[in-house]
Amino acid sequence: MTNLNRPTRRQFVSTAAAVAGAALLPNQLLASPAQVTAAMTPGMRNKPASKQKILGKVEPFPLTQVRLRKGVFQDALEANRRYLHLLPSDRLLHTFRVNAGIPSSAEPLGGWEKPDCELRGHFTGGHYLSACALMYASAGDSELKDKGNALVSELANCQKALKNSYLSAFPEELFDRLREGRRVWAPFYTYHKIMAGLLDMYVHCGNDQALSVAEGMAGWVWHWQESISDEHMQRILQTEFGGMNEVLGNLSAVTGKPHYMALAGRFEKAMFLDPLAEHRDELKGIHANTHIPQVIGAARRYELTGEPRYHDIASYFLQEVTGERIYCTGGTSNDEFWRTPPGKLSTELGKLTEECCCGYNMLKLARHIFGWTADPGVMDYYERTLFNSRLGTQNLQDSGMGYFLPLASGYWKYFNTTYDSFWCCTGTGVEEFAKTADSIYFHDDHGIFVNLFIASEVNWPEKGLRLEQQTNFPEEEGATLVVHADKPTELALNIRIPYWATRGGMVKLNGTNLGAFSSPSSYLTLNRTWKEGDRVEVSLPMSLRIETMPDDHTLQAAMYGPLVLAGRLGTEGLTKSMFYSGYDTAPSGDPIPVPAIATSPNDPVGWLKPVSDQALTFQTVGQAQKLTLIPLYKLFGERYAVYWKTTSAAV
Repeated sequence: MTNLNRPTRRQFVSTAAAVAGAALLPNQLLASPAQVTAAMTPGMRNKPASKQKILGKVEPFPLTQVRLRKGVFQDALEANRRYLHLLPSDRLLHTFRVNAGIPSSAEPLGGWEKPDCELRGHFTGGHYLSACALMYASAGDSELKDKGNALVSELANCQKALKNSYLSAFPEELFDRLREGRRVWAPFYTYHKIMAGLLDMYVHCGNDQALSVAEGMAGWVWHWQESISDEHMQRILQTEFGGMNEVLGNLSAVTGKPHYMALAGRFEKAMFLDPLAEHRDELKGIHANTHIPQVIGAARRYELTGEPRYHDIASYFLQEVTGERIYCTGGTSNDEFWRTPPGKLSTELGKLTEECCCGYNMLKLARHIFGWTADPGVMDYYERTLFNSRLGTQNLQDSGMGYFLPLASGYWKYFNTTYDSFWCCTGTGVEEFAKTADSIYFHDDHGIFVNLFIASEVNWPEKGLRLEQQTNFPEEEGATLVVHADKPTELALNIRIPYWATRGGMVKLNGTNLGAFSSPSSYLTLNRTWKEGDRVEVSLPMSLRIETMPDDHTLQAAMYGPLVLAGRLGTEGLTKSMFYSGYDTAPSGDPIPVPAIATSPNDPVGWLKPVSDQALTFQTVGQAQKLTLIPLYKLFGERYAVYWKTTSAAV
């Protein structure tokens, strides 16, 4: 999230061309809702957009049908749940009430929710509602559902007091400045978060009032932009606007009202999307997380309209970023930007590498595209990012979230404070750790896809079947799948064999070795009639390997299976305050020198050996300084190194 109060940040890339879909819009302006409906063919009118969805190969199980079991992800969920319960409703609502002229004596929150911050409301009215709704869906937390419902009711009162369906914690004057090209942070970014939170409360908690408030907000947007030409709108889109195209597409899907999809088309930044549609990487110099949500919106538009342009945009973008612009963690960006040409990352390691919001949004995009393709390679990327770029960016002790995950050697992880930060990454963090179960299992008509090795269970009532995954992965190299079936059921069990499973593996059915396996980055499919108590044991041996920087093979990271290993460098020069940051997104402090690693071209991983009595722990061999390495997600409270400078040529 670019902060205009920080002078080191650059402005976003400008755009000039008209948005896609403008053919529906006469005279370069958006038609009224009635005109848009009239322009539809008779078969399209009154047809819910959700019924027009492009059918993919697979779809996720609803969160209500998946439950986490004891393990690292359940620990993350519980820490997040505690934080959501901790925040007082009156403090969350304070700036909304003040903006609506409703008296409030609550103590204001700090950071990006301060009464004078131009992003106020993005967390309290947006991310927080989404997290409550997701926590209800994923964990059945009825108290958070009730808290979310009460917040929706109070937000509806604020909207009513404002009298024109507008709803925000800041005045409309910020949108006047946006229209007039005057300096302003990101009003539509915040507006999108509030709309998305309300929509999540409707989708996951059945709150009709939340849908009504969201529709009112969309109506205000319609009237705000009615007189704005396409050319002028493209200038407006130079300022970060979040996922307005996505949330309006989703609103069209749940209401069946096509004019919301037409309005979503107004939030398409041509200078960014047009090159992607033509398979050109012109990402250098642009703010990463300003633009990833726009691609999620393009993916959603493809699903709802079938327009191939948006399929091409989303697919190419995911392929290009994951192929050319990610670190070993799966994360992307440095100092919030893509600052280099494709494949040039060796200069992009710093204290501000990588922004956590980027990982969150890239996973959302990957989830869409996996649904279209069932491509195991997409889930390979998903696993890498989930375990390294997302897990471990939450402080389990006090539920704080990271803004950046530093990848330059000698730095440390740092987190938001409880009441005085509320960064964008605090918001995506509370959503992330309320929904980590959402992509473990997908299905088609014929079977289940087991994508991730996470202790959990999935219920498929239409098939009268429940699948239980027993695992302590990654400390256990594999998982056991136990079938609970009301009656014998024929279906395919598709188990992802990850890209890192290069040493083969083994699968047993009810204790018998099947003598067959599958190649890395594929699905092992077991077709049979399943009955109560059937057990599938999957062994996935992990091994050490080295991943080098694409443009500097002397910069190397050590990995074990899907896990990035981090060298423990101690606490020299660190104080307690350096692990937390309030309004600013990074505390002060400098790295310490880190020794180079002597390697052999004939044995790239020979400088590491496992510690026999400690799981997932390694030590350096033959080095001037003995160091211990553990998974990055497990390392807190000390300095570390991920990428090492080596003293011999890498293979």
